Amino acid sequence: MADTALTAPPAAASDTVVLDHWVDGAPWPGSSDRTGPVFDPARGVVQKEVRFASTQDVADAVASASRAAAVWGDTSISKRTQVLFAFRELVNARKDELAAILTSEHGKVTSDALGEIARGLEVIEFACGVGTLNKGAYSENVSTGVDVYTLRQPLGVVGIISPFNFPAMVPMWFFPLALAAGNAVVLKPSEKDPSAANWMAARLKEAGLPDGVFSVVHGDKTAVDALLEHPDVRAISFVGSTPIARYVYETGTRLGKRVQALGGAKNHMLVLPDADLDLTADAAVNAGFGSAGERCMAVSVVLAVDTVADALIEKVRERMGRLTIGDGTRGTDMGPLITAAHRDKVASYIDVASGDGADVVVDGRGAAVDGDADGFWLGPTLLDRVPTASAAYREEIFGPVLSVIRVAGYEEGLEMINSGAFGNGTAIFTNDGGAARRFQHEVQVGMIGVNVPIPVPVAYHSFGGWKASLFGDAKAYGTHGFDFFTQEKAVTSRWLDPSHGGLNLGFPQHE
Repeated sequence: MADTALTAPPAAASDTVVLDHWVDGAPWPGSSDRTGPVFDPARGVVQKEVRFASTQDVADAVASASRAAAVWGDTSISKRTQVLFAFRELVNARKDELAAILTSEHGKVTSDALGEIARGLEVIEFACGVGTLNKGAYSENVSTGVDVYTLRQPLGVVGIISPFNFPAMVPMWFFPLALAAGNAVVLKPSEKDPSAANWMAARLKEAGLPDGVFSVVHGDKTAVDALLEHPDVRAISFVGSTPIARYVYETGTRLGKRVQALGGAKNHMLVLPDADLDLTADAAVNAGFGSAGERCMAVSVVLAVDTVADALIEKVRERMGRLTIGDGTRGTDMGPLITAAHRDKVASYIDVASGDGADVVVDGRGAAVDGDADGFWLGPTLLDRVPTASAAYREEIFGPVLSVIRVAGYEEGLEMINSGAFGNGTAIFTNDGGAARRFQHEVQVGMIGVNVPIPVPVAYHSFGGWKASLFGDAKAYGTHGFDFFTQEKAVTSRWLDPSHGGLNLGFPQHE
């Protein structure tokens, strides 16, 4: 690291916890004196500050990563796999510790936090199979005495920009594969809940990852732009809102980088008349309000065929009444939203929908809460007959607001899904196999559930949507992910046959 990287900023107040960056295998303050607040959403108070990197801080982290990448890329597959196996065991053994960090900074309940970690562990396990993923192809004698084969090699330094809603899982969608492939990683997590990134960095070091191979820089748009613009960062992986995903994709590709940029969503669930309404109601509540609706795979719109809409709404409403809202450490079903500003924005859509003619079946504002009154609370909300022209239907709300739209049948429901701007996830609930098969063929969405409300693929498939939900052609994890973090070489080779000449120590032959 350059000497300038060692210049410390002015000391913070003695009673304020300040989260440093992680560079060269240790916490590092950088040179910037800018910080941002990290809230406890269940109490509505600032619990610590996080440092905001300057452009120079990011450059210093990238310089460290570049030096480490040269060595790590030449490290054997066996050694890389050993580090990942050890990391997997450390995360699994200490998952309660990581879950507590997620709950304290994001607000999600403990069960959601543990579920997030479990899905991240799946990707680490997949990355441990790098030996089978890294194999090239070989074609013998493509021309007389000529063979062609391919090699997969790391890119060098790659950047990851991750969102607030899954501070452990989303980074783990990317960095295990990037590390397995031999790259060095610079992670820029959300400034809203940054501590999980440092925790994972410390576990990677404990697992034996060499210093500099995994770095964490905290901050805002300054840090994002510094990663996008740095010439030594070869690729960027991003998850976040659609406007920012588009910005990241356009900026990164203009500067010659590989970019996988996953954006927002407006996920629909189509309910046909023959669906099991109890199963469907359970699914709608779980998918609509889990993690306080702050996930890109949440179901936000239920398209209910008219003949079953009233019965389904009643079942959903009844189940919503059983949910407990409150501090995620108290065994509740749903926690707070990430910030007061985000809570207020989500709540504003209730007035928008009502003003546009929707029926507010359950209003989550003022819901009873098992937690501090100053927490960022909004209870589950159910809207019926939401007009398709309303912003409450067209825009991603990213909170615990579930809208119901009544449709005449399959064709109308399908058309509504396909005409939307997003194409992340969708689901159909039916007992008709023919309808389900037709739906999966005709719907214009990247991830589809059949009687499964949140169809997030397992780690050995790949995650990503269509249309405004994904920019570029590289999905997350699975084979897409490994391909993204490697570059291919094709070698055409010819060797002279031993009979061409030279010494011959074989048994002498008589003429």
